[in-house]
Amino acid sequence: MTLNITSKQMDITPAIRAHVEERLAKLGKWQTQLINPHFVLSKIPQGFSVEATITTPNGNLFAGAESDDMYKAINEVEEKLERQLNKLQHKSEARRADERLKDSFE
Repeated sequence: MTLNITSKQMDITPAIRAHVEERLAKLGKWQTQLINPHFVLSKIPQGFSVEATITTPNGNLFAGAESDDMYKAINEVEEKLERQLNKLQHKSEARRADERLKDSFE
């Protein structure tokens, strides 16, 4: 997996790159293949903006956040991606439960 980090109107420091890699590694606990993760870090008048796009075998994930602190925005994006991964992982389980319930009422 290659991590692509793009910056707009700012430089990417080694500390920021390490933080993004650390937060992305946390998503590995979901045991889903993360294909071509791409982060866009931007400097905006209100602070910082972070957008992330990740392709998985089950679909695409997209999350974005704005904050006055770059690290806080990265953390918010990671939390949003984690919620989306959780939803993707358990979607088939939810559908399977619906079938069992439907059969029991017939």
